[in-house]
Amino acid sequence: MTRHAIVTGASRGIGRAIAIGLANRGYSLALNDIPAQEAVLLETIAEVKKLGGQCIPVLADVSNIGDCQRAVSEAVQGLGHIDVLVNNAGILKLAMIDELTPEIWDQTFAVNVRGVFQMTQAVVAHMKERRYGRIVNIASLAARTGAPGQSHYAASKSAVVGFTRVTSMEFGGYGITVNAVCPGIILTEMGRNNLRDPDRVTYFEKITDLHRLGEPEDVVGPVAFFASDDSAFVTGQALNVDGGIFYS
Repeated sequence: MTRHAIVTGASRGIGRAIAIGLANRGYSLALNDIPAQEAVLLETIAEVKKLGGQCIPVLADVSNIGDCQRAVSEAVQGLGHIDVLVNNAGILKLAMIDELTPEIWDQTFAVNVRGVFQMTQAVVAHMKERRYGRIVNIASLAARTGAPGQSHYAASKSAVVGFTRVTSMEFGGYGITVNAVCPGIILTEMGRNNLRDPDRVTYFEKITDLHRLGEPEDVVGPVAFFASDDSAFVTGQALNVDGGIFYS
């Protein structure tokens, strides 16, 4: 039986890798990003379709509750039903605490936290009715450790981990699992912007057990596990995918 998934923030980086990885595993997909990313999102969709799978775009801003409801409705209509939600959309604007504005703080939480809540709320009635669902939230190693200039981001990703734990309690009786993945230093556009200089790259390579930084594809396997029936008895967990930087 073909499984159907929504992936938010799917136009590039980790979201794009997850989309391609799930397509390679036979999933039909509804891929989301904001309208400004439509051209890049359509490129990802074209690549997925080359693999032979069904794939539709659902343009929406996850910080807008109406957009989330519409995106889920379009995904259900286009695919027939939804088995998996991957909450991947996220933003980071570096700012030290004494420079951090309320606007940056609020925008970060609007996308990284409220977006996860709103997409989850929009899809869960459908999953409850079917008594099946897999929700995978992309948090971050920042939820464990943080870094200078990322107080707002770390706080938002910590909130995602807490939200994951409670939603797993609320939804478990309906056959819905909820788990989080906490990527470490991943070489996406965001990751490269955070590293900025070769010395930081060298530093993180040295403190990582595998002595390398992550690629977006390194996140795919853990997400696919949580999205599958192989993880049917796993819920409320937050898995570090960081090459061995942090142990918890």
